[in-house]
Amino acid sequence: MNDLALWGLFLAAGVGTFALRLCFVELHGRFHMPELLKRALLYVPASVLAALVLPAVVFAPGHTELVLENPQIPAALVATLVAWKTRNTLLTLGLGMAALWGFKLLGL
Repeated sequence: MNDLALWGLFLAAGVGTFALRLCFVELHGRFHMPELLKRALLYVPASVLAALVLPAVVFAPGHTELVLENPQIPAALVATLVAWKTRNTLLTLGLGMAALWGFKLLGL
């Protein structure tokens, strides 16, 4: 790919990104979203977070398959239980990390 084509690609990507972001600002309030779609979109952040976190927890570093000796799995279960019971983010992070370090120390 020559330099001109590469700069053209950069320019097209920049214009496309700008257009996508501008359309949400310019078209705000002109169209009404169906109520069903509004309710469905409320679940998008949680599902994206789960899609990002789950593979990092389930797959041990350097493995592409499920390893039952992975200490991240029971630590994630501990963190999930703490989050469910307390609804406290800092406590969940602290106890989840402590559980992970403890499981690694014990060799689980």
